[in-house]
Amino acid sequence: MKNYNVAVIGATGMVGQRFLLLLENHPWFHVKALAASPSSAGKKYRDAVAGRWAMTSPVPEKFADMTVFDAEKDIDKIAAAADFVFCAVNMKKEDIRALEEKYAKAEVPVISNNSAHRSTPDVPMIIPEINAGHAAVIAAQKKRLGTERGFIAVKSNCSLQSYVPALHPLLKYGVKCAAVCTYQAISGAGKTFDRMPEIVDNVIPYIGGEEEKSELEPLKIWGRVEGDKIVNASAPKITAQCLRVPVSDGHTAAVFVSFENKPSKEEILRAWENFAGKPQELGLPSAPKKFLHYFEENDRPQAKLDRMLENGMAVSLGRLREDILFDYKFVCLSHNTLRGAAGGAVLMAELLAAENYL
Repeated sequence: MKNYNVAVIGATGMVGQRFLLLLENHPWFHVKALAASPSSAGKKYRDAVAGRWAMTSPVPEKFADMTVFDAEKDIDKIAAAADFVFCAVNMKKEDIRALEEKYAKAEVPVISNNSAHRSTPDVPMIIPEINAGHAAVIAAQKKRLGTERGFIAVKSNCSLQSYVPALHPLLKYGVKCAAVCTYQAISGAGKTFDRMPEIVDNVIPYIGGEEEKSELEPLKIWGRVEGDKIVNASAPKITAQCLRVPVSDGHTAAVFVSFENKPSKEEILRAWENFAGKPQELGLPSAPKKFLHYFEENDRPQAKLDRMLENGMAVSLGRLREDILFDYKFVCLSHNTLRGAAGGAVLMAELLAAENYL
C-alpha cells in the first residue's frame, strides 16, 4: 500500500488528540502538519495542548515540537504538505462547511469527523462495514466542486455507531421500526470529569441535536447512490432518546426492534456472528477482526469492561430477548472516540485509500 502524508485539522481538541494517538505509528498514514484555531497557531503542539491534553497516554514525542498551523489562513501550506486531511474542528456548522470545501477545492481530500456535511446529498457518510459503496458518489461531488482530487467524506454521529451495526445484518428480516435510548459518555462532549463536574452523580436527559441525528442519519447510511446523490432510505423508522451519563468513554444503547418477518433468536445471533464487511475482507490496518461481539452474560456489555474490545473498534452486544411490545430488545456498546469518531475516520480513510479514492 502507498504511504500518505496527512494533516490533522483541529489537532488540539479531544478528537484531534485521539487522531494523533492513532496515527503515531500508522503503517500507511504519516502526519506532516497540524492545524487549529488562531489561538494555537504558531505554537509548538506541546504548548498548544498544555493544560488541555485529555488522553491517558502522553503527547506523542514525534508531534510535540511540530508548529501548529492556522486551519483557515494556512490552507495552501497544509495542501502542499498533505495528501489528505482529517478534520475535527469546533466551529459553527456553516463555517465548517465552508472550511471543508476550501480544502477540497485546494485539491485536498477531507476525511471529516464533523456533522456539517452529513446531510449534503453528494457527500458520502460511511460506516466502512456497512455502506462502503457510497464512496461511488465522490465522482459526482468532484464534478460539482470542480476538482480533480479534492472531495469530502464524513463519518456518522458517534451515538448511532453502536446500534446501526447491530440492526444492519437484521434488515433482511424487514426491520419495521426501532426505539433506541442511548447513554452517552462525557468524552462525546469533549469533556473529562475534571471539566464536567455537573455530570458526577447525575444523568442529563438532553444532548442538543443528538436525537435528530440518531433518527435521521441511519436512513442516509442505508440509502442508495442514484446518479449524482445519495437518496435516503424511507425505512425503518427509528425513535431515539439520548442521555449524557457519568461515563468517561463508551456509548451504550438500549434497542427495541420489530420486524416484518420475525426471526428466531438463533437467527439473529447467527446474523451477528457471521457479519463482516469490506474492512475485514480487505484486512485494513484499523479494522477489527470481528466487528460484532455478542456476550452471553446478563451483565454485559459494560463500558468499563468492553469499550476497548479490538482496540476500541468492535461493537459489543448483549441481553437479546423477546419483548412484550416490540419483537426483541437488546443492548449495544461502542467506543465513542475510537469507533465513533477518530478511529472510524481513520478506518474510512484506509478504505478510501485501498479503493483508490485517495
